[in-house]
Amino acid sequence: MNGMAQMIERCEGPYGEVVLRRRGECFEIIANGCFLMDSSDGRSERLLISAALDMLKQPHGASLLIGGLGIGFSLAEASADPRPGQICVVERERAVIDWHTKGTEPLRRFAGGGHDDPRTRIVHDDLLHHLRTASERYDVLCLDIDNGPGWTMTDDNRSVYEPSGLAVLERALTGQGVLSVWSSARAPEFTNRLAPLFAQVVTMEVPVLAARRGEPDLVILASRA
Repeated sequence: MNGMAQMIERCEGPYGEVVLRRRGECFEIIANGCFLMDSSDGRSERLLISAALDMLKQPHGASLLIGGLGIGFSLAEASADPRPGQICVVERERAVIDWHTKGTEPLRRFAGGGHDDPRTRIVHDDLLHHLRTASERYDVLCLDIDNGPGWTMTDDNRSVYEPSGLAVLERALTGQGVLSVWSSARAPEFTNRLAPLFAQVVTMEVPVLAARRGEPDLVILASRA
């Protein structure tokens, strides 16, 4: 990605500063000065959804939760798939939701038809708080929180991947449940925590595009079945 970045909006929230900027045709989200994601490639965010649904024994009518709205690729994938019966997206940053739903809606198109899908519900809340207080249980939990288990921006997000957070996630899953986690790097400590809780733990690698550099994105899948 070349060229100067254009600031679209800077917002101060309860978890710090969140920035949306544009570089050519590419949008970027920055949190507390740290790059989180951009719109240049959504393969791993889409795999986060499709691979989890593929692991379900009974995927049709599945209840699916996406932790983190972000650019919107995961929502686009979920809404394009006929298998989910309901799609709940939990996003703690009000600014990110607004970039999809208010004003000029710079990110809405990356979510495909997700925002207009009657199965979709957007919840403004912290993920663990939502799961602790909601009565729903989900067949699939798909988490795209910060840069994965090994690189989080706040202690609140770090707790998602620690034993206390995993206990909340596990309780929120149905008997056939699948946990799907996006990560920017391998997370052996995290996968070791998953092993005693799930029947199967698999890591899938998404190769880096030829035009880019860096390590491949990963999707970590943990299935009860």
